[in-house]
Amino acid sequence: MNPHIPFNRPFVVGKELYYIAQAVQNGHLAGDGQFTKMCNAWLEDRFQAKKALLTHSCTAALEMAALLADIKPGDEVIMPSYTFVSTANAFALRGAVIRFVDIRPDTLNIDENIIEQAITPKTKVIVPVHYAGVSCEMDTIMAIAERHNLLVVEDAAQGVNATYKGRYLGTIGHLGCFSFHETKNFISGEGGALIINELSFVERAEIIREKGTNRSRFFRGQVDKYTWVDLGSSYLPSDLVAAFLYAQLEQADEISLQRQSIYERYASGLKPLADAGILRLPYSPPGCSHNAHMFYIVVKDEPTRSDLIAHLKANGIHSVFHYIPLHTSPMGLLFGGTPSSLPITEDLSERLIRLPCYYELNHEEQDRIISCIARYFGGVL
Repeated sequence: MNPHIPFNRPFVVGKELYYIAQAVQNGHLAGDGQFTKMCNAWLEDRFQAKKALLTHSCTAALEMAALLADIKPGDEVIMPSYTFVSTANAFALRGAVIRFVDIRPDTLNIDENIIEQAITPKTKVIVPVHYAGVSCEMDTIMAIAERHNLLVVEDAAQGVNATYKGRYLGTIGHLGCFSFHETKNFISGEGGALIINELSFVERAEIIREKGTNRSRFFRGQVDKYTWVDLGSSYLPSDLVAAFLYAQLEQADEISLQRQSIYERYASGLKPLADAGILRLPYSPPGCSHNAHMFYIVVKDEPTRSDLIAHLKANGIHSVFHYIPLHTSPMGLLFGGTPSSLPITEDLSERLIRLPCYYELNHEEQDRIISCIARYFGGVL
């Protein structure tokens, strides 16, 4: 019997365990230790970011962004419904009304051509979500934001190391949010970062991240004692988490090349089925360089998807689908100010399957997955 192929498998690629031990020996396990600072500097240098602040999750980065945007009850925030719940939760926690917008059928990103229709006098923020590490149409989105004096918060949880017209995702909007969850390209178990592209936000971001205190200014000698000066929470990661992440970042190029290889093997192996119109493969527009975060297929309908997932499972292969559109969820109905139907979101969310895609997925396992899909559709590749 063939061994089970999981959907995801966390991996160690370099000095992760050594750096964790080093963090212990340094005697600083809490936030903003040596490895946290090293990660911040690496992100700033690699992505040409004005400021990077490591957080304990992308959810934390999004919550910080909502605070920095000064969201108040009744303010409106525009985002796609086809996203993870944290995108909406961060703003709903501040009392925002979420204006869900439909997605493009090609990239599954927010449809930039209908964003403006959702803007009202109460709108404060647009949140483009870079699905599967493929960029939204950021020039158009930034132009809309400028016309209407809105902030743009990039949810780049899946977009770390991907680019749009040569610029790294997360560095184009006013604020960007990264994830280093164990399912992402570079991992630390849980983890994230807030990327600050407007320097006017930096000082307040440090305060919010430090539980609403001016602790960072105190350690720089700018104040003689620190105290509670703003809203905030404990958004810092442990330096143990940062130590693991830093070892991953050191191997970012190797990890990226391996993921691109996995992506291309799927694309090549499944192309005959796509050419025959049996399924659809991911699409990346010109000017968008994806990061091979995931590989998905889109089949003809929901029954086919359910049946194919069951077929893969019976053959020891774990595939998944996501997301249940947020505008149809109980909380989405409560916090959303959206028409009852987003037809493209609802259609594609019922037909998409994510295939296993992780650093240690080998050729034999990939070929087994591809062949299993081909057999389901009655062919042999």
